[in-house]
Amino acid sequence: MAEPRVTFYVLPEAGNEARLRFACRLVEKAYLGEHRVVVRCASPDAARELDELLWRFSDQSFVPHELVPPGSGDAAPVSICCDGKPGRLPDVLVNLRDDVPDWYGRCERIAEILDASEECRRAGRERFRHYRENGREPETHNMGAA
Repeated sequence: MAEPRVTFYVLPEAGNEARLRFACRLVEKAYLGEHRVVVRCASPDAARELDELLWRFSDQSFVPHELVPPGSGDAAPVSICCDGKPGRLPDVLVNLRDDVPDWYGRCERIAEILDASEECRRAGRERFRHYRENGREPETHNMGAA
């Protein structure tokens, strides 16, 4: 298996809502590319918020998804969880948590989304360092750059 491609998306605005909206766009793109996706959220509340947002973020498409407990038999193309190892390993991991799961190396792509808050950026720098120390060279995309 090839090494996973790690991409950090740096948003110009602060707040969890900005991260979730951007996550919806990434999830939709991965789903349309026929990839299995797991989104790791920081809390059950954030997972429910993302679940609701995926239902209504676009009038033009539908992204089949489900909230799943760790290790369950997730069946939808997009699974939303908080922690633990998913029942099936995804092609694409969208990580909205402050840590890196130990199974990330089994994914094709990892997307890390950072908002403009100092706390989020600090945790993102730690994850960036983790990936680099483990032989990955993350890409960074500044989403506020013109």
